[in-house]
Amino acid sequence: MNAKAILFDVFGTVVDWRGSLIGELTAFGAGRDIAGDWIALVDRWRGNYVPSMDRVRRGTLPWTRLDDLHRATLDQLVGELGISGLTEADRAHLTRAWHRLHPWPDVVAGLERLKRRHIIGTLSNGNVSLLTNLAKSARLPWDVVIGADLLHHYKPDPEVYRGACALLDLSPAEVMLVAAHNGDLRAARAEGLRTGFVPRPGEYGPHQHQDMTAEAAWDVVATDFGDLAEQLGA
Repeated sequence: MNAKAILFDVFGTVVDWRGSLIGELTAFGAGRDIAGDWIALVDRWRGNYVPSMDRVRRGTLPWTRLDDLHRATLDQLVGELGISGLTEADRAHLTRAWHRLHPWPDVVAGLERLKRRHIIGTLSNGNVSLLTNLAKSARLPWDVVIGADLLHHYKPDPEVYRGACALLDLSPAEVMLVAAHNGDLRAARAEGLRTGFVPRPGEYGPHQHQDMTAEAAWDVVATDFGDLAEQLGA
């Protein structure tokens, strides 16, 4: 593959959002003696991810950063799940837990290899500040951070994929998207990007049923980021 740039979906592909959030929120609750079903909160928080972006897409909400969508969802779920005792500072801290997610074990070494030959960066629905803080926390060696707030669109809107190529001054054929989500790759391929699939069968926990395998003949199908680097000659 002659891709000059490799862009990565972040949540689920690069970082383990579920395990990270459950761990941090559970520790937070124990440390503050605040009772809550933190696993249910995390799963429902992520469950509202697409519906909240759809409200922006339909125009029900004006353009809204993912951080702010996350905060609105948190406020809603805290009430629904009967979690009491959270201050404003607590809610802000918990929202920013998305800035402190842990990478999957294969990620950093694989990115370091790929960085030797390619421009590497994000193509994420996260806002730039979230992705930048996450990169610092997780030691992700990006060359570039492309977030939804640069383009005022959320994936899978075609403007996201076309806009990323324009920002890099590259043709779509010179850019590869790597993701653990077949739908993201379908949308990228429709705009002419190369595609790479890396499964994360534990992303949604023990009952995951989607995105367990590649659902199309993507340009590269790898077992992890090390295998991805190997297949791309890095």
